Amino acid sequence: MLQYEGSIWRPPSEAGSLILQATVGCSHNACIFCVSYKQKKYRVRGAVGVQSDLDSLHLDYKRRVRRVFLADGNALAMSTNELIETLNVLKPELPSLERVGVYGYAKDVRDKSVDDLRRIKDAGLGIVYLGLETGDDDLLRWSRKGVDSEENIKACKKIREAGIPLSLTIILGLGGYEHSERHAKATASVLNEIDPEYIGALTLMTPPGTRISEMVQTKEFVPMDAMDILKELKLLVEDLDLSSCVFRTNHASNYLPVRGTLNADKEAILKVLSDTIGSDDTSKLRPGYLRGL
Repeated sequence: MLQYEGSIWRPPSEAGSLILQATVGCSHNACIFCVSYKQKKYRVRGAVGVQSDLDSLHLDYKRRVRRVFLADGNALAMSTNELIETLNVLKPELPSLERVGVYGYAKDVRDKSVDDLRRIKDAGLGIVYLGLETGDDDLLRWSRKGVDSEENIKACKKIREAGIPLSLTIILGLGGYEHSERHAKATASVLNEIDPEYIGALTLMTPPGTRISEMVQTKEFVPMDAMDILKELKLLVEDLDLSSCVFRTNHASNYLPVRGTLNADKEAILKVLSDTIGSDDTSKLRPGYLRGL
C-alpha cells in the first residue's frame, strides 16, 4: 500500500497510471493560481524512495502496470543522474511498463543539455507535461510564474529536440476580461513557435489559499464567465497554426470539452465553439459544482 505525502495531482491522461512520488512538492511553488503544493516543502525522494514504494506493491499488480507518473509538481527538477537512477529502478519491477510521465517547469531544463535529455529519454521518460499558462510576459510576471515566454520556448524546444513528447497546458481566463484578447493571441504565438504534440487548455480556478483567491475577494481580479471563456478559447484556436497536435479541453475545470488534432480539425473545433457561443445557451456547459477540483 502506497503512503503518499499530502495530496497528489496528475494530468487527466494519467488517470490509469501508477503514481509514484519521486519528489515531494514543487521546486517553484509561487504561482498565484496554484494551491496544489502550498503545504509541502520541495525535496527529492529519488530512486530510493521510489524503490521503497515499489517494494510495497503486490507482484501481480506490478506485472500489470503499463504507465507510471512520477509526482509531484515537477520531478524533472531532479538532476539528470538522479532522474536516470529513478527511471532505472522501474523497468525491472514493472515488466509491462510502456510509458513514464513527469510534470516539468522551464527552469528544470535550464541546466540540462539536449544530450542530458536524450539520456533521460533513453532511460525511459516518455512524456513531459509542462505548464506554459500564457504566452504573455506581463501575465507571466503578474502570476509569479518565474519564467518568461523566451525561457518557456527554449525549454520546450530542448525537450522536443531530445525526442521527448511534450504536452503543454495553458490557462483560459488568466488575464481576466481586461487582458483576454492579448492573452489568447500571445499564447497562440508561443504555441505556434513550439509546435508541441499535445496542448491541454484549463480554465482558471481561484481556490482558497491562493493569492488569486484573495484578489477575487478584494475585487482586484474578476473571473470571466463561461461564455467569455469560450470566446477567448475561440480566439486562441483561430490563431493556432500547428503541424499535428492533439488539442483538448478535457480538464475538469473547463466548461466545454472539445478535442481534435490541429490543424486538421481546426474548423470543426471552431464550429463547435461558434455554435455554442452563438446560441448563448449555457445549459450544455459543465455546471460550476462539477468544476470544483
